[in-house]
Amino acid sequence: MSHPTATVPLVDAEPGHPSGSSRLLSHPVLLLAGIVLASLNMRGALASMAPLVGDVSAHYGLSSTVSSLVTSVPVLFLGLGSMVAPRLSQRFGTEQVLFAALAVLSAGIVVRSLSSVVALFAGSILLGTAIALLNVLMPGLIKRDFPHRAASMTSLYTCAMVIGASTAAGVSVPLEKSFGGSWQAALAFWALPAAVAAAVWFPQVVLSRRTRSAAATAPRTNIPVPVRDAGLWRTPLAWQVTCFMGLQSLLVYVVIAWMPTILTDHGMSKGTAGVVFAVSNLIQVVGAFVFPLLAGRMRNQGPLVAVAVSLTAAGYVGLLVDPVGGAWAWAALLGVGQGGAVGLALTMIVLRSRDAFTAARLSGMAQGVGYLLAAAGPLAAGALYQSSGGWTAPIVLMLLLCGAQLTAGLGAGRDRKV
Repeated sequence: MSHPTATVPLVDAEPGHPSGSSRLLSHPVLLLAGIVLASLNMRGALASMAPLVGDVSAHYGLSSTVSSLVTSVPVLFLGLGSMVAPRLSQRFGTEQVLFAALAVLSAGIVVRSLSSVVALFAGSILLGTAIALLNVLMPGLIKRDFPHRAASMTSLYTCAMVIGASTAAGVSVPLEKSFGGSWQAALAFWALPAAVAAAVWFPQVVLSRRTRSAAATAPRTNIPVPVRDAGLWRTPLAWQVTCFMGLQSLLVYVVIAWMPTILTDHGMSKGTAGVVFAVSNLIQVVGAFVFPLLAGRMRNQGPLVAVAVSLTAAGYVGLLVDPVGGAWAWAALLGVGQGGAVGLALTMIVLRSRDAFTAARLSGMAQGVGYLLAAAGPLAAGALYQSSGGWTAPIVLMLLLCGAQLTAGLGAGRDRKV
């Protein structure tokens, strides 16, 4: 889930400007609640579609290729939205943009559930853009307001994000049944937690407006706009980090888009497939928590990259040779491997950067390019499935991409700086 992004560091507070800690002490419970609730919604809208994509496709008579756009379009706008998030924060303030993103996310989920193909894709665009803003700005907010507990808070928000995705994946089919077989109602349900998160976040908007100085030229609440540096874009290490980020995202979103369909095509019930998919998402917590902790203690993260990619590849091989018989084992392998890859991608952006400003620029590059690359995954898998009549070709392609991910990750994991 969908999917965590790299921390975007913030500038230091200017003299005379209110600090993040002063705001935090004013509403610590509300801020923590807002962070957790927002994080719970950062993958849920994407994961809730996966178990129901077959019903959606059947309702509209969509081909496999077009069906893949239902999950590819939001990921595409994760990349496009990542590019505008820092500028929106600079213009309006981080708290305001986060609140607006949650409101747009709720609206997009509702629009997506309307009985219209146009609404299906329009809603997907809205929610993809909203999640992009949350992905980019939330880690920076944590880095700003919890500078001495950034690691633990990052673990908290990452775990909340994974739990949200797992819950959405696991209960979408039961929700559909409880709503009398209406997939529209099952999808629309997820607008409610997004609306609740927006309501809980609103006090931070009010408070941030009170603390922002009218004369500020770089308000403490804002994330700086990364300036595109031609030197960075010509640096092999930056591209290795970016490719590792993009390829791990691609492999994750292929699982999000197609794992339940792969299982049901081989005879598993839709409800069971949804639970297996949910478990795979939930197990990502293990990898996302453990791998970054180990990475911070190592000069070269290459061995961890090899383990994470190997686990992911083993899970894909399992889906190829015995998708139903070993489904729970493949879910566990994919969960730990992909969760570990996500954690490593985030960690290496920081480790490979010389300073906070470089990390901001590298983060923008890795997220923008990475999610645009990731958007091609579900679409390519769906097109190959339709043209070949089975899942062998798409899974073989994913295994080849695991090899490319390993190559990029080994390069990104070496002890160097951009």
